[in-house]
Amino acid sequence: MRLSAMGDVAMTVPVLRAFVKQYPTVKITVISRPFFKPFFDGIPNLEFFAFDEKERHKGFAGLLTLYADVKKLKIDAFADLHNVLRSKIVSLLFALSGKKRATVDKGRDGKKELTRAENKIFKQLPTMFERHSKVFEKLGFPLDLSNPEYPAKAELSSDIVEIIGNQNQKLIGIAPFAQYDSKVYPQDLMQEVIAKLAENKAYKILLFGGGKKEIEILDSLSEPFENVINMAGKIKFQQELQLISNLDVMLSMDSGNAHIAAMLGVKVITLWGATHPYAGFLPFGQNLENALTSDRNQYPKLPTSVYGNKIVEGYEDAMRSISPKDIVEKIQLSI
Repeated sequence: MRLSAMGDVAMTVPVLRAFVKQYPTVKITVISRPFFKPFFDGIPNLEFFAFDEKERHKGFAGLLTLYADVKKLKIDAFADLHNVLRSKIVSLLFALSGKKRATVDKGRDGKKELTRAENKIFKQLPTMFERHSKVFEKLGFPLDLSNPEYPAKAELSSDIVEIIGNQNQKLIGIAPFAQYDSKVYPQDLMQEVIAKLAENKAYKILLFGGGKKEIEILDSLSEPFENVINMAGKIKFQQELQLISNLDVMLSMDSGNAHIAAMLGVKVITLWGATHPYAGFLPFGQNLENALTSDRNQYPKLPTSVYGNKIVEGYEDAMRSISPKDIVEKIQLSI
């Protein structure tokens, strides 16, 4: 299995958990970047194979080496859950050696119909979890995702406890960033959300992000409030997963943090700008009612993009149509 961005990888986890539960005698090997290994810790019958994109597995020759490395594991079938050039090449090599293979159908035609400006077909498309399940079905392993199991809440390290303090408060996570600006809720409105939540001293609000610029923004958002803490840059990634698993609710953009929280069984409130959950990226196990979308009456071309990377003139302020009041109410109802 070849995987890429954080959200893409996180979305495979609930499907793989269902697989190992329903087929306990089958062993799975996940191929991905070493950074993502903690996502799969504790899943039975699952082995992680680190993809070394910078040296050993770099370029076409590296893919041949990757194929040779994985072939030694005596696999019987190859599930391509990514469907990009590199994964296609490795998948083809296994097919040529007589192994079963199946590749995820990303539904590009349906997504074009959903996001085009004219003659838009506005309907729910299959989720990525359904698409991943189809891959395993093609290999002879149909899956039932209706009764998911999640990992137990992680025990928090002393480092985390020292930072967040009192454990008696409700823990609200907020991840206010995304890869593209069209998916990021305006900072002044997010400040309103945080200020309103911070009025309730029974809440502890934990802010998530990364990188120098994001840390500076999170510092400015948290600084006025005693019960708002910027976690960015203070703990390691594996500790961050531990902390997220203990949240009562996560507020996130359409981003990887939403999928990480969902794979850990945490309730997620998502905010959607240029994108829309109908494209199939609603976090696993979440209620569509908790996906707050920009106003399509005011911005009828929405969604304008699957991933948020397209800029449409006049739609820069689409997310301002989501009111801070509605966000706060959703969070309060979820706790």
